[in-house]
Amino acid sequence: MSQTRLATLKMGFWRKFLGGFLVLCVLGVGGEVEEEPPTAAAAASPPCSFPALYNFGDSNSDTGGISAAFEPIPAPYGEGFFHKPSGRDCDGRLIVDFIAERIGLPYLSAYLNSLGTNYRHGANFATGGSTIRRPNETIYEYGISPFSLDMQIVQFNQFKARTKELYERAAKTPSERSKLPNPDEFSKALYTFDIGQNDLSVGFRKLSSEQLLAALPDIVNQLAKAVQNIYQQGGRSFWIHNTGPIGCLPVNFFYNLNPPPDFVDQYGCVKTQNEMAVEFNKKLKERVIKLRTELPEAAITYVDVYAAKTGMIGNAKAQGFTDPLKVCCGYHVKYDHVWCGTKSLVNGSAVFGSACENPSTAISWDGVHYSQAANQWVASRILNGSLTDPPIPVTQACKRH
Repeated sequence: MSQTRLATLKMGFWRKFLGGFLVLCVLGVGGEVEEEPPTAAAAASPPCSFPALYNFGDSNSDTGGISAAFEPIPAPYGEGFFHKPSGRDCDGRLIVDFIAERIGLPYLSAYLNSLGTNYRHGANFATGGSTIRRPNETIYEYGISPFSLDMQIVQFNQFKARTKELYERAAKTPSERSKLPNPDEFSKALYTFDIGQNDLSVGFRKLSSEQLLAALPDIVNQLAKAVQNIYQQGGRSFWIHNTGPIGCLPVNFFYNLNPPPDFVDQYGCVKTQNEMAVEFNKKLKERVIKLRTELPEAAITYVDVYAAKTGMIGNAKAQGFTDPLKVCCGYHVKYDHVWCGTKSLVNGSAVFGSACENPSTAISWDGVHYSQAANQWVASRILNGSLTDPPIPVTQACKRH
């Protein structure tokens, strides 16, 4: 193998492995999210009226940020729903898109996308590869985004201040204001967080298990600081996802074709990685509970995405999915890997990383990210409040319990 080919393969592997570690996307089996009946208490309570949605995260919820900042994500990404690349590491919609649908808002424009954007009902600060803690390496090394959570908060603060200035001074006509948020509505918006998985993936690469365990409190504390910052800016409604089963991403087995029996858990996933994700989630939930006492006017919902995803993976066949470790888009045969949407030579022949015939039955879209169908399935289990603390649907996430 040539040095150029080796470098390209290494770059592609880490860009996808880390840059998308957080983004889970699955193309919906048929359109609207299947909604389970709400609890009696939830059904009796009127829904919140969120005028805007602001999201912070990584590739699990990036709707175009990393594509705007660096190289655009190519086809066949996006073609299953948007019929073209949409800046999402998925064949269609992400969980954040289903959140927007459920609360009656348009899909979010990426903050970094300067063309064709409309921020009237919110903005998305997520970028693929983002971490909670600030990285000390470039995106060209291992795919970690320079827009860590603290930078996303800086961008939000600037966005909010600039919005107020433009709305009050520069935008004089209704048409000029039509793409700007109303400054009075920031306090009524829903703020969503889906970030942390890349911090674990960096830890797996750079730290021992003991060192990573010791770092978890600082990681969740920095997420808490982001929530506190938005609270100080007037935000009151927060919807916080925990991290998913990292060990269940098929990319873990691209270069480990025959793992020993004790390497995997009951789902066939990397046992130690899922155990670390569970520990992270435990620390995150504890920190969320503490945040509720620190921010007495906030409504903070902790969302157990991990339970939803393991429930889907553990019952894949019964839910109409194929093998959860099977990849839909890309060419992955033994140690030859052509990533989704790219071309490469395999044994002297040109190979394109195309999509499978039926993405709606796939859980994994590209080995790192979920398909739209999987995202839709997960959304149907979390947005109704059945896997949240407190157990309320996203439509009532403005209410303190």
